[in-house]
Amino acid sequence: MSRKDAVSPREKILAVAGALFFGEGFRAVGVDRLIAESGVAKATFYKHFPAKDDLIAAWLNRADNYMAAWMDKAVAEAADPIQALFEAVMGLARQPECLGCTFQGTALEFPALDHPNHAIALASKKRVLARLEDLAVEADAAEPRALAEQLYLLIEGAWASSRMFGKQAPVLHLAEAARILVRAARQ
Repeated sequence: MSRKDAVSPREKILAVAGALFFGEGFRAVGVDRLIAESGVAKATFYKHFPAKDDLIAAWLNRADNYMAAWMDKAVAEAADPIQALFEAVMGLARQPECLGCTFQGTALEFPALDHPNHAIALASKKRVLARLEDLAVEADAAEPRALAEQLYLLIEGAWASSRMFGKQAPVLHLAEAARILVRAARQ
C-alpha cells in the first residue's frame, strides 16, 4: 500500500468509532477502547479529537453526509423517486449489518434538545424531511408537507424495526405503504 492509499489516523479513529458507536451506543464506548481498537497513540487521538463529544460530532456529520449521498443515489434517475427510495430503505433495513438509525440512537442517548449531538441528529432528520417534501412536490401531492411527514414516519418506523428485529424486520410492505400514501396524496 502506498502512502497515498494509507488510511489517516483520523479516518481510522472515525471508522472504529462509527462501528462501535453504531453497534453499542455512544456512552457504552470509552476513549481508551477507541484508542486501543483504532491502533493510534493517545496523543494522536486527542490531537484529532480533543474530547469524546468532538469525535461523536464528527461521526454524526459523516453519517449525515453518507445518508444524504445514499438518498441521492437511491433516487437518481428513477422514474418514480419515492418508490425507488422506499425500495432502497426496504433493502437496507433488512441487511444484517443494519442496526437502525444512528440519529435515533443519538436522540435516545442525548435527549436534551439543546445538546450539540442531539442538534446534529435533529438537523439531519430535518434535511431528510425537507428532501421528502421536495419529492412530494415532484409527485404532485396536493399537500406536499403532509405527504412528506407521512413518508418520514414510514422511514423512521423501518429504521426502528430494523434495530428491534434485525434482518427479520417487518418492512416487506414498506414500498407498498409509500405507494398507497402517494396515490392518496394526489387525489
